[in-house]
Amino acid sequence: MRLIPRRWSAETWICSLRGHCVPVANVRRLREEDASIGFEVDGRRFGRCLRCDAWLFVAAVDEPNFDVVPPLSQLELPRRSDRLRDAIVLRLISLERAVHSVAFALLAIVLVVLDTHLNALHHSAQSVRDQLDSLAQQSGRGGSRTFLDSSIARVLGLHRTTITVLVITATVYAVVEGVEAVGLWLEQRWAEYLTVIATAGFLPFEVHELIERVTALRLGAFVVNIALVIFLLWDKRLFGIRGGPGAKEEFDWPDALAHPEPPHVAAVQEREREQDA
Repeated sequence: MRLIPRRWSAETWICSLRGHCVPVANVRRLREEDASIGFEVDGRRFGRCLRCDAWLFVAAVDEPNFDVVPPLSQLELPRRSDRLRDAIVLRLISLERAVHSVAFALLAIVLVVLDTHLNALHHSAQSVRDQLDSLAQQSGRGGSRTFLDSSIARVLGLHRTTITVLVITATVYAVVEGVEAVGLWLEQRWAEYLTVIATAGFLPFEVHELIERVTALRLGAFVVNIALVIFLLWDKRLFGIRGGPGAKEEFDWPDALAHPEPPHVAAVQEREREQDA
């Protein structure tokens, strides 16, 4: 079973969202050495997208920025291959961290409100409990314990010290997750280390929760966090794993652009000649 379609391409997907990157669309004239990224047939220009390799018809620009295609060092080259896929995964992790940050922030706010109204909450809970005890005695079931009664007992057992600790904990997690989200979105190396350390440090608590009770939510969160840590450690080569970041091969742009003339160019020219004849 494939989770990703066989022909799915990260490059094509990004181009569908951001548009194609066709440098020959912004030059005044094309040269023979530019045939691997652009050509003209009877005044019509076709350009190659440097991200997804699609060949597109490009309209002429009234005031192009360049006379001819500049060297690679002067072009804004799009990311491709592993670099692009890594960036997509990091953005997805960043969004997941952002959701966690918002959730912890909302929890901290709720706890602060709860702490502010704790006395009134205790008073209301005690009043409800007294009424339940009165009804239970009148019905002759004074010794029974209901779910509502046990829930009220938990409310009455809340103390300001406990709530303060929870507020601090939720706030710290909100800040840490928020910093991770921003750092990963900006693709900062330190954010990858922070995410691995913070996530791995929380795994023992998740294991403890699973031992007490296995739920789909807890199991899903545990699996996601394990996969996240493995991805960052292995693919991003953290802590010197797989030789560190310096051992990762970069995408070879000169090699990618050194392809011969596209096979369909000859077909276009032949079709044009047939129409002229």
